[in-house]
Amino acid sequence: MTMSIDTTHPGYLIAIDIAKARHDVLVKYPSGRLQSFRVANNGEDFDRFCAFLKSLDGPCRIAFEPTADYHRPLAWRLIQEGHEVCLASSLACARAREAMFNSRDKNDPKDTRVILHLLETGIVQHYHDPMVHGIHDLQELANTYSVIVHRRAQ
Repeated sequence: MTMSIDTTHPGYLIAIDIAKARHDVLVKYPSGRLQSFRVANNGEDFDRFCAFLKSLDGPCRIAFEPTADYHRPLAWRLIQEGHEVCLASSLACARAREAMFNSRDKNDPKDTRVILHLLETGIVQHYHDPMVHGIHDLQELANTYSVIVHRRAQ
């Protein structure tokens, strides 16, 4: 017998497309209404974004697709604020984008819709912050190994 997983969420679903300078955010309210906006990758905008999340009258479930290390400051801040933070696999995003839009074309608003879809259907993973969970050294070692392997291949 298979185990069923309840993918309904009574609160707000938030999808974030991570980038170097700014992050695109798509919020789905419990009523089904969508709101999108951008958050700059700096402390002031993180403060405003966290204040916005606190103003919502229910729990927030947040998902993002990691991009290099640009997701780490925002993810850490959201975890510190007590939000449920999830990770959407890059491969899952690419496959879902192809299936949803019948195209490999990529843009930020489209990516947030794909991440939101994955969040709604439960195709996300719990995000484990390297600093909080004590795996930072292991991650940095893996990043160093990756750089060395790529340099050798050139």
